[in-house]
Amino acid sequence: MNLIRKYNVAAPRYTSYPTVPYWEENSFDINDWKALLKKTFLASNSKDGISLYIHLPFCEKMCTYCGCNKHITVNHKVEAPYMAALLKEWQLYVNTFGDKPRIREIHLGGGTPTFFSAEHLTNLLEGIYSTAALLPDACLSFEGHPGNTTPEHLQTLYNLGFRRISLGIQDFDPHVQEIINRLQPFETVAAVVDNARQTGFTSINFDLIYGLPLQTIAGMQDTIDKVVQLRPDRISFYSYAHVPWIKGTGQRRYTADDLPKEAEKRHLYELGKSLFDNNGYTEIGMDHFALPGDELYTAYKEGQLHRNFMGYTVSHTALLVGLGASSIGDSWYAYVQNEKQITAYQELVNKERFPIVRGHILNEEDLLLRGHIHNLMCTFETSWHKEDTQCDAVTDGLQRLQELKKDGLVNVYPQKVIVTAKGRPFIRNICMAFDARLWRQLPHSQLFSKSI
Repeated sequence: MNLIRKYNVAAPRYTSYPTVPYWEENSFDINDWKALLKKTFLASNSKDGISLYIHLPFCEKMCTYCGCNKHITVNHKVEAPYMAALLKEWQLYVNTFGDKPRIREIHLGGGTPTFFSAEHLTNLLEGIYSTAALLPDACLSFEGHPGNTTPEHLQTLYNLGFRRISLGIQDFDPHVQEIINRLQPFETVAAVVDNARQTGFTSINFDLIYGLPLQTIAGMQDTIDKVVQLRPDRISFYSYAHVPWIKGTGQRRYTADDLPKEAEKRHLYELGKSLFDNNGYTEIGMDHFALPGDELYTAYKEGQLHRNFMGYTVSHTALLVGLGASSIGDSWYAYVQNEKQITAYQELVNKERFPIVRGHILNEEDLLLRGHIHNLMCTFETSWHKEDTQCDAVTDGLQRLQELKKDGLVNVYPQKVIVTAKGRPFIRNICMAFDARLWRQLPHSQLFSKSI
């Protein structure tokens, strides 16, 4: 427990390096992004294809734990204009590429993608397919809310090539569901899982969260017992990020007094991890578990796991295009983020302008450190060449690892560092050792959640 107190500090989740607070807004040149975008596209499209993340931000109800960019409404008239804007933004990318994109991966995220009608989802995806080549082995996935994912949604998306669904479960305890405003009985979830499997979906993921308000050990045990009954192929087991100073009214429905304390929260995690292990799941990366035979499991075992803004993936695409309000794009050499406010996003796209409001061009040091952080997040180890140690940021990172080494969290060798089993829950802290930008300039406010 001393290690928990020592390392439970605000830390990034490292879906990127540098992390978003260190990207530029006013000084970012979109023309530089477009040039790097085209460079990466021309170098990788024919070989690897591209990935596509589409943000669908609407929800009918506010889930109070949620940290995503979303817009709460029951007015479904918002669907058509938003879908039209997405297709216009996609066309801006197609025009920039200069050649037909080959799509290897699509993920529909939210918000609640199943807020949209099956008809609108069809129009969106067929519009994208009409200007692209969908690869035969493309990985297509979407996030579904158990409360509104209908058989029609499932059949429609299956017909469009989707084989993966991720369901936001969070917790089955009715007291927890009530305080986080996400009521979904076990029977509702079981019905969606059964429908998905009967439709033909071959990969089902459950999102679970530990550290939610009113969570208890008994409740977590019951939740995981129910999860195991449904046997999802993958499980994402996230730490709840309590950041009411960022996320506003939703997370202010309860206070820190309603949350499990540090030791209790750690116990919830250890219980979950133990139960997953006892039921055949393998830890494959930060917060993620998978059954043998699942593609993520195989990629992890073969050292081929990849990580981007969509999470862990088996698709090694250098280019990720983000469509929609707040979406993030990644050309490996540069990042961009779209306007978050939906009306402003649509106005920019309707003027045939990229709706980008911030970004970052990676320099040589950024690229070197990004590689090490990516390796740690995907394989729990990284290695370096002798010339890498001529970079002060690397040598400084190696020096910071010494304290982690003393605590048994990493083993450090002349040209390699390996995260120990004891250190895996502290992977965010370990990656922080190489976060040169954070150490040089801490954010002006606490923008990151606690690491444990």
